[in-house]
Amino acid sequence: MTRMPQPLIRPARPDDEAALARLDRESWSPLHEVRPEPPAPDEPFFHPTCGPDAHLVAEHDGRVAGYVRLGHPTGMPTNAHVLQIRGLAVAEEARGKGTGRVLVRAAVEEARRRGARRITLRVLGPNTVARTLYASEGFVVEGVLPGEFHVGGRYVDDVLMGRSLL
Repeated sequence: MTRMPQPLIRPARPDDEAALARLDRESWSPLHEVRPEPPAPDEPFFHPTCGPDAHLVAEHDGRVAGYVRLGHPTGMPTNAHVLQIRGLAVAEEARGKGTGRVLVRAAVEEARRRGARRITLRVLGPNTVARTLYASEGFVVEGVLPGEFHVGGRYVDDVLMGRSLL
């Protein structure tokens, strides 16, 4: 596996929207996405409840190479101590070269910085590459919702993973 130089990890900016939207379209796959088709070219990437401040960007040589999205799993104050990885994408040319790992580690550190006690995520069962990465970074399977989604012509499990930040 060829390693790229360590990417710069930075908060997303409003002017990243076009690059992040393009990355979302280009990286779409039924292996890791519950939407039945890629996002439309004119679909906005940022939303009022999920703007630039919810994203960390990996940048290689001034180009967006990936992102991780963090948010609360619910809007309830009773679990405000938990942050969730709500999206992770890596550009094709940066896959298998450590960019995803750096983004996961950055998400963990950002969750700690924001005062979270736990970090969680959901991943589709067939996405063994992502599940292996998350497990190697200390996430454990905390539950499985069998056949929760019908994507790519088959029913797939929704795997719930998490880890303590204490």
